[in-house]
Amino acid sequence: MWADAVGQLVALESPSGDPGAIGRCGDLVAELATRWVPGVRVSRDARGGVPDLSLTLEGDPSASVLLLCHLDTVWEVGAFPGGLRREGRRMTGPGVFDMKGGVVVGLAAMAAVAEHGQAPGRVTLLCTGDEEVGSTASRPTIEQAARESSAVLVLEPPAEGALKVGRKGVGTYRLRLHGRAAHAGLEPELGVNAVAELARLVDAVGDLGDPGVGTTVTPTVFRGGGRVNVVPELAELDVDVRFATSAEATRIDRGLRQLKPRHPDATLELGGGPNRPPLETAAAADLFAVAKGIGSWLGMPPIQGVTVGGGSDGNFTAALGVPTLDGLGVVGGSAHAPGEWADLGSLPERGALVAGCLWQLGTTRVSS
Repeated sequence: MWADAVGQLVALESPSGDPGAIGRCGDLVAELATRWVPGVRVSRDARGGVPDLSLTLEGDPSASVLLLCHLDTVWEVGAFPGGLRREGRRMTGPGVFDMKGGVVVGLAAMAAVAEHGQAPGRVTLLCTGDEEVGSTASRPTIEQAARESSAVLVLEPPAEGALKVGRKGVGTYRLRLHGRAAHAGLEPELGVNAVAELARLVDAVGDLGDPGVGTTVTPTVFRGGGRVNVVPELAELDVDVRFATSAEATRIDRGLRQLKPRHPDATLELGGGPNRPPLETAAAADLFAVAKGIGSWLGMPPIQGVTVGGGSDGNFTAALGVPTLDGLGVVGGSAHAPGEWADLGSLPERGALVAGCLWQLGTTRVSS
């Protein structure tokens, strides 16, 4: 039934920015939960027009565990090449790996806990609706739920089966260079060429990175000019920043703000900044030990842990000092890409792993 549930959720496409579609997907998750999880309490909310869904099994609030996932996907309705397909254990479709398979892992884990009576600790499955676009609306809800929890398990997909014990923080910036327009043929000397001025700074932006400590600073989009015979008065550069520590985020921010154009009449404006703090490995260490122990008890191959460059909502919870472990969702691959797929055969094992963690964490406390 778990595999069928994944197919139902994937078929109910829910792109970021479409609250109606996301809400309908949440309705299906709530229906499945009330069918499979005895005693579950369902609540819905919306911030900034973005719906979210919270499913709770009551238990000891001092040993509360938050299961964190999202319902939105990067795929617009009908945009996934080939649509939903299933061949044996393999299902291909929009958001099947990131992360509707993970939503079902969470439901399976809650159902397993509920089958044994009341959960020893309170369990909450929070499904948000804007993770793929930065979680601007849902971040306050996530942080409030985390503050009321002693541990957070994030149901994002694993990395080739490995749990994610660290995630880089993320920053996005836009450099806007203002010059002065002039006729490119008659009086170019009267202009200040914004494209040329900003182009001189591109290498300096990239040089701020330090891959040796996990910091990348990548110029990604350059825009400038409008007509071929006009000295451009405006140019823009978008920059993606990834960092493993908060200290590196501060260093990069300071470095970008110190950049100056060469021409005295040009001005440089910097927008943006860090939008996800890093999930540092210390936040995951104790929970990873719990997961490894549960995996061994279940007879699983030794569980591995990795640090990855992409961010998730777990970055927010870890930054609050709440122990956070990521990558507990369904096994698969090709997130955000044509051919995105999930191994449906991994659902029972991943559900059992999360259920075991819930039971263990409901009877013990982990340090923050």
